[in-house]
Amino acid sequence: MMPRNVGFIGRFLALAAYAIAMSLVPQTMSRAQTPENVKQAMALLKDKTAKLGPPGIKGEDAVAGKQVPALYFGTTKMNNNFAVVDEVKKEMGGTATLFVKSGDDYVRVATNVQKDDGSRAIGTVLDPNGKAIAAIRGGRAYYGEANILGKPYITGYEPIRDSNGAVIGIYYVGYLKAQ
Repeated sequence: MMPRNVGFIGRFLALAAYAIAMSLVPQTMSRAQTPENVKQAMALLKDKTAKLGPPGIKGEDAVAGKQVPALYFGTTKMNNNFAVVDEVKKEMGGTATLFVKSGDDYVRVATNVQKDDGSRAIGTVLDPNGKAIAAIRGGRAYYGEANILGKPYITGYEPIRDSNGAVIGIYYVGYLKAQ
């Protein structure tokens, strides 16, 4: 005959095992991929750049060997300047990028997105056939899944507009999807 509390002990052990297993899963993976976190990271990126001043283009600058327009917020040039995107990553996790419009392309001029070799993906362009660029070309934001340099992300993209309302770049934040 089994004692009556065996069922309780079994349930307790199962819950304890589950709690231990969940404590081993990095919390940033489960929390970071929510649309709400993407929106919070986007708000932080936009707030940090706004504190520098209004966005604008002032001349050109080399980024990864390419001549592209120089993106500024106030008097702070963003091309090859990783302070803001790294602050967003430090505070929110994930990745952040500032793109500048160069002809029909949008080029990463400040990013912490990494290429396969571990280097920053500056000088690379936004997928010209993706959903994000279609929204941006229509003057709209895009929030959803995107493939970035061959990897799936949960993302947000919003247009950067100059004082005349012209789209001169893109704010981006995203989190690598758990695989």
